[in-house]
Amino acid sequence: MSETTPGATPRTPEIRLASGLIQSLRQDLITDAFAYRPLPPLRTDGPLTRRLPQRIRKEAVHLPHAAVCVFAFFVVTFASVTSHQSQAGGLVMGLMSGAPVVMTLVRPVGAFWAAVAVTLVLSVVNSWDPNWPWSPTTFVSYLATMTIVAMRTSPRTAGWMWLVTVAIGVGTSIVLGHGQALNIGPMAFVSAIALLTVSVRNIRRQAEQQVTAQQEVTAVERDRRTLLEERTTIARELHDVVAHHMSVVAIQAEAAPYRVKNPPPELEAAFVTIRENAVAALTELRRVLGVVRSADYEAPDAPQPTLASLDGLLANVREAGLSVDKTVTGAVRELPPGVELSAYRIIQEALSNALRHAPGATAGVEVSYVLGGLGIRVVNEAATGDARPSPGAGQGITGMRERVAMLEGEMTAGETSAGGYEVAVFIPVPSGRPETAKEPA
Repeated sequence: MSETTPGATPRTPEIRLASGLIQSLRQDLITDAFAYRPLPPLRTDGPLTRRLPQRIRKEAVHLPHAAVCVFAFFVVTFASVTSHQSQAGGLVMGLMSGAPVVMTLVRPVGAFWAAVAVTLVLSVVNSWDPNWPWSPTTFVSYLATMTIVAMRTSPRTAGWMWLVTVAIGVGTSIVLGHGQALNIGPMAFVSAIALLTVSVRNIRRQAEQQVTAQQEVTAVERDRRTLLEERTTIARELHDVVAHHMSVVAIQAEAAPYRVKNPPPELEAAFVTIRENAVAALTELRRVLGVVRSADYEAPDAPQPTLASLDGLLANVREAGLSVDKTVTGAVRELPPGVELSAYRIIQEALSNALRHAPGATAGVEVSYVLGGLGIRVVNEAATGDARPSPGAGQGITGMRERVAMLEGEMTAGETSAGGYEVAVFIPVPSGRPETAKEPA
């Protein structure tokens, strides 16, 4: 099947393939071939450079540049020693061979074409050399230049450089060859091995970068999904608390007129309005919950837990194998239902994390009733015995932080100096209404 465009003749697949190859060659080796592309400094977060002293690590960023310059100096020296010409001629030949190597630091693709030009010039000057068209010096320089350029570009560019190299060898042998022992075969073989090795390295590095980037994106999406799931869970739980109180308001508003003999019409109308508003708010609350409720969600049969249910939670945790102690300080009092529920859930999640990550350890739960709110502190020791920690999804801390942020509180979580873990939370509680005291459980 051929490709057609308005006002043009059909293009066969062979023509399209040839056009694509020419376009890729132009893009890789011709377009902006001499553009300024300096070699970036070496990263200092590698497995080896990370262990160097700080002073040496600052200078190690220029190690690739120094290595290229040292190799270029080696090429110049090697040409001066092995040249069959005069000392000045050997030096000129060495400078010409070393220039493309140094040029790879700033203009990599241009350095390859410079190496090609040096090869053609010296092959004409040294046409009598038995090693032709690449003398030992130009062989080393040309191979080093191609290798460095391949490291700084793409595998496709490396393939084009190899094809150009073979074409140069074949072309010079046809045009300038006079029966000399050509070294096209060794150059083609050695350069193919070098370019293949570098291309595999580049492909592997690109694959690792793509995998790392995908993992980062996945981690961000997982954290975002976890946050949404935790907010949905909090919304479901708070619905039960708020719905209970709104139902009580509606029932009390309906029953209040019957507790007073001959209530005035204004009072009856006020209670009717209160009940209607409570029922309307409850309806809207249930409608909003339906948006965040999953298909498999089942409403709890029992009321939402509070700090009064904390002893039952600690008993279950002890049966699971975690030794835990509870300490209550301050005057125990009744707190808003949302605070009670969130405090219970935070302690529950902290103890679950201790069971998962520090099996066999000892934990402590401290609940502090202070003047401005409620303080919670859960600390566990490091894991003991032969039990191995269980991997977790990392959602517990996110859920706790979301609950604390919802109540405008503060939270810190991190490892202790002894190797354990500590979660500290403060939830402010306004003292706008009198609160009845209750005995600590």
